[in-house]
Order: sequence, then C-alpha cells, then structure tokens
Amino acid sequence: MALLEGESYAKFRTELLRRYRHLLRSLGDVPREKIDLVRDAFELAAKAHEGTMRKSGEPYIFHPLAVAQIAVGELGLGATSAACALMHDVVEDTDYTLEDIEHRFGNRVASIIDGLTKISTMFDVVDKDQSIQAENFKKMLLTMGEDLRVILLKLCDRLHNMRTLGSVSEKTKLKIASETLYIYAPLAHRLGLNAIKSEMEDLSLKFTEPELYREISNKLAESKNARQRYIREFIEPLKTELEKSGLEITEIKGRPKSIFSISQKMKKQQIPFEQVYDVFAIRVVVNSPYFLEKADCWKVYSIVTDKYRTHASRLRDWLSHPKSNGYEALHCTVLGPKANWVEVQIRSKRMDDIAERGLAAHWRYKADSTEPTPQDLAFDNWLHQVKETLENKDLSALDLVSEFRFSLLGEEIYLFTPRGDVKNLPLGSTALDFAFAIHSEVGKSTIGAKVNHKLVPINHILKNGDIVEILTTQKPRVNPDWLNIVKTGRARSKIREHLRAEKSRLAGQGREIIERKFRNQNETFNEKNVQKLVRHFKYNTPAEFYHAVASGLIKTEKLKLPQLLATEINKQTPVVPQKAAPRKETKKAASLIIIGDDFEMDYSLAKCCNPLPGDPIFGFVTISEGVKIHRTNCPNATRLMSQYGYRIIPTQWRSDGYNKPFEAKLSVHGIDDVGIVSRITDIISKDMEVNMRSINITANDDGTFHGRLEVFIHNVKHLEELMAHIQSAHKYIQVKREDD
Repeated sequence: MALLEGESYAKFRTELLRRYRHLLRSLGDVPREKIDLVRDAFELAAKAHEGTMRKSGEPYIFHPLAVAQIAVGELGLGATSAACALMHDVVEDTDYTLEDIEHRFGNRVASIIDGLTKISTMFDVVDKDQSIQAENFKKMLLTMGEDLRVILLKLCDRLHNMRTLGSVSEKTKLKIASETLYIYAPLAHRLGLNAIKSEMEDLSLKFTEPELYREISNKLAESKNARQRYIREFIEPLKTELEKSGLEITEIKGRPKSIFSISQKMKKQQIPFEQVYDVFAIRVVVNSPYFLEKADCWKVYSIVTDKYRTHASRLRDWLSHPKSNGYEALHCTVLGPKANWVEVQIRSKRMDDIAERGLAAHWRYKADSTEPTPQDLAFDNWLHQVKETLENKDLSALDLVSEFRFSLLGEEIYLFTPRGDVKNLPLGSTALDFAFAIHSEVGKSTIGAKVNHKLVPINHILKNGDIVEILTTQKPRVNPDWLNIVKTGRARSKIREHLRAEKSRLAGQGREIIERKFRNQNETFNEKNVQKLVRHFKYNTPAEFYHAVASGLIKTEKLKLPQLLATEINKQTPVVPQKAAPRKETKKAASLIIIGDDFEMDYSLAKCCNPLPGDPIFGFVTISEGVKIHRTNCPNATRLMSQYGYRIIPTQWRSDGYNKPFEAKLSVHGIDDVGIVSRITDIISKDMEVNMRSINITANDDGTFHGRLEVFIHNVKHLEELMAHIQSAHKYIQVKREDD
C-alpha cells in the first residue's frame, strides 16, 4: 500500500487476510473452482484499489470485502456473488474495464458488475429534470431483469455504506440516508429482506432525525430488563403447553421492534414512547415438514389463544395468502399479563428463514422443489410488472423512480374478483386500476364497478379484501381525465398508449380530409403548403393540425385554400428583446441563517414544515422560488434529498443571538372539562407571554375536544416549554407540533 508503511502496512496485511479468510469460511463447503474464482476476484480487487483510502481513513479494499461478507454471511449468497461484490467498484473507480473483467471472469460476472457500476458523468445532473441518482437506479433496474443478484448486491453495498456513513459530510449523510429510506429500504422489504430493511430504516433515522433515534434507543435500553421480565412471564405458560403438544419448537422468544417502526407508530398515533405498548413481538418458530407447516402453525395458534384472549380484528393470515414478497406467517394480537396487547408471530423454520433473508433464502428452498410455489408465482408477477414499467418510454428517470416506489414498492392491498381470484394492487388504487389489472381491454371499456355488490364510480378507492366486479361496455371509453384517476403505472401506461393510438388514427383521418380539400380546390398538396396552414391555425406540427381537423376543432366546410395560401402568412414578426423582469426578492430575516460555507443567500422558510431556530434543517434550491429551508424530518424531506440531492445546500441557524418570532402550529386534544379553553389561553398569553395568531377549539359529542393553535415562538426550546405548560393544564391533554 502506497499510503501505509512499516508496522502500519504489516497490521493492514494481517487484517486484510483475516477478513478474506473469514469470507472463505462463510462460503462453507464449495467446489475448488468456486474458491479459485473468489481468490482471483480478491487479488484483482486488492491490486486495483491499492493505495486508495476511504473517507473513514481505512484502506478501500475493506469496503468490497465487507460487501462480499454481507452477501455471503447475511444473505447466504454464493461464490459468484462474492466475486462480484469484491469487484463491484473496480470498473467505476480504477483503470480496469468491463472488457478486462469479461476476459478474465466471463460474461455473467461482467454483466452483474456492469449493473452495479454507476453511470459516469462529469456532472451531478443529467439534465434539469433528471438527477444522476435516478439514472443510476434506472440502469440497475434494467440489469435486474437479467440477474437478480445485481439488486441483492446493490443492497449489500448500500447497507455497508450506511453502516459507515459517520465519516462523510452532513450533506452527504442526509442525501444517502434519505435515498436509502425512499428507495432501498422499501426495495429490501419488497424482496423479503426483513433484516436488511429494518437496519437500513434504523440507520436512516439515525442520520435524518438523530435526536428521535437517540431518544428511542436510550428508552429501549432503559426498559430492557423490564421488557425481558415481561417476556418471560408471557412465554412460560406457553412453553409448557407447546412441549405437551409434541410440536418441535425451535424458537420462542420476544424481539424488540425496530427503532424506525416505533418512531412511525409514535408519529402516526401522536403518542410518546411510554404509550407504545407493543415495542416487541413474540415469535414462535416450529420445525415442520413442508406439507405440515400450515397445520402446525394453526396448532400453535390454538395453544396461544387458549392461554390468552385474542384481539378479534388483528388476526393476519399470511399462510393462506402469502404476501407478494414471499412472506408467510400467522400473526395474532393477544391480551397478555397486566392487560397489555402483545403481537405473536407464528412461522415454520422455512418461513422464518425466508422472512429474514427473503429472495436469497427462497432460492435455496426452491432448488429442492420442482413445483412452482405461491412465492414463485407472486415474484414472477412482480418481475413482470417491473419489466412492464421499465418498457414505458414516456417515463423520465425521475418519473420511473416515483412510479417504481409507488406501484412496485408501496404497501399492497389484496382484492378479489367475483370468482375468487386474488389481485394485488398498491394501497390507494382505484376501481379503474383494478380493471386494467385484469386486462388492458377490460380497463379501456370500463364504465363503472361494483365493490362488495354496491355500485361505485371508476375513481372509487379500494380497500383491502374488497370484492370487485368491473362493469364494461362494448367500445373503449378512454379519455385523458382517466390519467388523473389511476394510480398504477400499468394502467397509466395503457391509457397513454391508447390515447396516442387514437390521436394517430385521428391525425390520419385529418390528413385524408385536407388532401381531398386540396384536390377539390385544385391546389398542390405538399409540405410547404401544409406548413402555411399549420402556422395560420397556430399549431406546432402538421400532426396536431390534422388531429384538430378530424376532431372538428377546425371547420373545413368553408375553408378557402387559394386565399389562405396566397396570403403572406409566413412572415415572422421580429422579436423585440425585453428586459428581464426584476427578480422578486425573497423576504428574509437578515442574520438568522447561514447557508453553505458561511455565506448568506436569499431564502424562505418552507410552509410544509415551518422550521424554527434549533430545528435540524437543510436548504433546497427551487427552480423559481430561491432557497427553501426545510426541517430534516419534514414530510417532503426524504423525497427531496433522495431525488434531488444535487440541489441540497448545507444549512444551519446562526448562533449569534436574535429575538425574532416565528410562526408555529400546535394541535391539542383531550377530555373536555369546564374552563379548559380559558386555562389554555391563560397559559399561552399570561404565563408564557406568547402572542397567538389564531386559536380554534371545538368540543365533540363524545366528551373530548380538539383544537389548533397558531402562535409566535422564538425557537424550538421556547416551543417545547409552551407545549409542556399546556400539557400540565390537565392530565388528559395531549399537545403536538403540527406541520402545515
């Protein structure tokens, strides 16, 4: 190593060999030629990256070694994947080419590495609408259709980058963490890689909302002993009965839920950590032969529900209908000791392995069976949807990422045809989406639907478990407004395809009409004369003009071609250059915010999250409104930082003291009581001396109240003090800061 000498170099060599041997041990008993493949890849990578260091200060070769170790040790992938992981940055970062890789390792390895290699460009932006991140993701998806190891290795690479993210700049942390949360964690979930998905989410939260991450992490640590005592108390009665049953139970224990999932519950239910009771789940894993798995899981369920009362609406049967990512299990929620609800997950050993390692584990089990499983069919269907989305030429790279995230990575609902066939669609899909999911011709002819035997319009939002019957007519009824109704990429693509075909058909008819008009009036039909008509009627292209003719927008009955063509309609009015309008100054509070490297820029505070001094923030360069300042936990932050990382500006509040009020919004709700409104207003105005912009509190018929307050606050600490004072007015009051 050029950067390491003497004792440091000796230590490096020792550590490098230790990690390499650990990788070989993780591969297990594999043929000699596979070991040789990994050794050759390791030697090439070590030579290629020699002298290169990571920002953390460690030799670069440790990164590909770590990625290979994750692939083999945590996903159970084989020697080819390990070799590709070792060389995944070689083409991108060194003088080696894909041709070099193909010559030495063959076409398959070269193809996988090509899919893992980022698009090379001198700029962060491909054009004004497309970021390089989106283009790289699109390339990766295109290669994924050829070999799924591309996507699995990319997830391993991203996971190791997240584990070592502490050594990069604050801007890079936010961008990579947001990108991970927006795309890679949902992708890991979609591929059934639960362990990777959970770790990615937790690490993303650690860098985007560090205070919330630390709060939950510390409280989980503080409550660990009490939680373990409760788990033992819950499990002991079950163990005895399960042992009597004769079932082979390989695991029964409690596992804490991820920090990220706890944070989501706190936000969704607007509750503190102390009120999140299901911070762990009990998992029961039974070792059963494949043909007895379902029956044994239901036996375990029967034993659990004999001991503890069930929550009737919280049974989730993913044995009969596995999730489309291959997940199978039986989930139930029961009332445990001390009147706490506890989630119990029941799986077979095979199901548990697939739940943690997803697609990678499924391949191993698939090798033992020639019959296609429900997971095979579900995953093949998903891959078909991926390829269909990628084939849509209308989508830019950024649109593709958005479409992919919603339609192919988002939460799914299960819907049924009247005959009992199951269709999976993204949450939020409409009856029209369901029609196109059945068949494109059914979708085009849809006039309405029946959902659970009730007549509904085509824009009706479907819910999990709905039985949907599509009502059709004989002729297609597609119109452009349908693009605002559908949510899925498949439906949108088929609608656009039909509209283009219809437009082309009408344009052809319009051309025939104009040709006849030229013949009847003894005029020459040529490009020059057609262009005169196009300019006269103020259309951009002949196709648009022909379409307008066929649609009846241009009346041809009284069209006098000789007069029109003789007129000098092709004269161009000279364009007089105009002075650029003065840029509207963005209202700002001088000396409040420093943006970037200690220089000030015009900015405005984003209305979507109303940042206050003390909030972690970032600047986002907009196209027409200057720099917008957002909180790092803004509802829009993840999307902005992941898709438009090149527009992010490191931002911080100045610390030299100021006393300017900022607007903040609060929601308050609780048990209604005499004088409660008066107490709240007294706390705000008299006790805290805070100015109010508005207050709106409403009493409900059920004895509760809810309200919304708009107040002027100096900083986050000031706001937290106000919220604590309001909450102290009554033990059943809850106060929460609101985004817009």
